This record gives sequence, C-alpha cells and structure tokens, in this order.
Amino acid sequence: MVLDGENGLIIGVANKHSIAWAIAQSTASQGARLLFNYQNERLRENVEELVATMPGAKATAKLDFLVHSVAFAPREELIGQFANTTRQGFATALDVSAYSLVAVTRAALPLMTDGGSVVTLTYLGAERVVPHYNVMGVAKAALEATVRYLAHDLGPKNIRVNAISAGPIRTLAARGVCGISKMVDHHREFAPLRRATEQGEVGDTALFLVSPLGRGITGEVIYVDGGYHILGSLASVE
Repeated sequence: MVLDGENGLIIGVANKHSIAWAIAQSTASQGARLLFNYQNERLRENVEELVATMPGAKATAKLDFLVHSVAFAPREELIGQFANTTRQGFATALDVSAYSLVAVTRAALPLMTDGGSVVTLTYLGAERVVPHYNVMGVAKAALEATVRYLAHDLGPKNIRVNAISAGPIRTLAARGVCGISKMVDHHREFAPLRRATEQGEVGDTALFLVSPLGRGITGEVIYVDGGYHILGSLASVE
C-alpha cells in the first residue's frame, strides 16, 4: 500500500458526506494512520463516531501529510450581489477560508521532518463568476494564490502544496450556497463526463497527491469536476 507507515492530519470532517471524510477513507485504505479535528462541540460526536470506524487513528510525533478542507462565509454574504459584501463578511471569509491554510501549515512544519504534502480544497468560483458564490469566490482565489506561495517557500523542505478544485457536491458546508442543488444538476447535464462529482473521486485524487505517486507535483490546482472547467461560457445554452 502506497501510504504504509504514513501519518496524516485531516482538518474539516463534519459528517460522512464531507469531502474531507472521503479523503480520509481513500488515504486510510492505502495504509495511512490519521488524526482528525472537529469544528465545534456540536460536530464532535459526528466526527468521533466516524473515527471509531477507522483503525489506526492516533497521536503521532511525525506528520507526512495535511488535508485542509476548511471554508466559511456568513450566509448573508452568499445572497444578493457581491457589491454588497460587508467589510466584516469579507474579512471572515478570507480569514477562515484562506489564511487558515497558512496557519495550519505553519503549525505542521515542525512535524514534517522528512518532507510532506499539503492538500486543500478549492472551487471554480475562484476564477469564474458563479452566481451566489460571491465573497467565497474571492476567498478561494486567495486560497489558490496561497497554495502557490506556500509551494515556493516549502519546496526546499521537500513539502509539496496543492489544491483540488472539485465540482459542486452537496455537503454540509455547501448548503450555505444558494442554489447548490441547481448547480449540481447543471454540472451533471453539461460536464463532459455527464455526471455529478462524487466525494470518492476527490478522495482518490487527494490520495494520489499525498502519496509518492504525486512527488513531482506542487503549486498546482487539480480539477476533479468531470471536465466542467474546460467549457466556454455558452456551453450551458448549446
């Protein structure tokens, strides 16, 4: 198994539908020993129940990979026009969704003594306008730039930093985006593979990136969206 003896920290599991949980399942299936966090006491029970089903979760003094699946913007900032974004809403979205990658990566560095890999989650709204995504699109754009700057800084330490841009998926976090169900349906209809993105597809891509198979890749955004990102603006009315 490609991750035998490897230790990973998964940040962002909320429930069994979380992309972070799919990544945990994929990496654990290849021998990784995992650690988890939880967002708050309300979600603690969900995470603990899931972790109990996964052997090998424990503390460790060495870390080989980090998965960052954290994003948030106040719900009211995802309704109406982006021009009405408040200063506080902007600051919150950028802090939680982008700066957190800097903070957790910096904290993990002392444990990545033999190099390592960092993977975060982004979305096409970082580079194209997606209705109702608003300030979260700006935050994801900042996140993608953060990936590149961290990749540059940490490359000499043999630490790779990449992002996965997943298609729309109905997760707990996605419920805050108005019209998520329509986004998923539209994606299924027009993506070249003509299907919705599945959590497991993202999980397996993350497995590739954190494993030795992805050892030559850093500073990249890898699309796992059935090819939707290649379409022109008129694709939806063909």
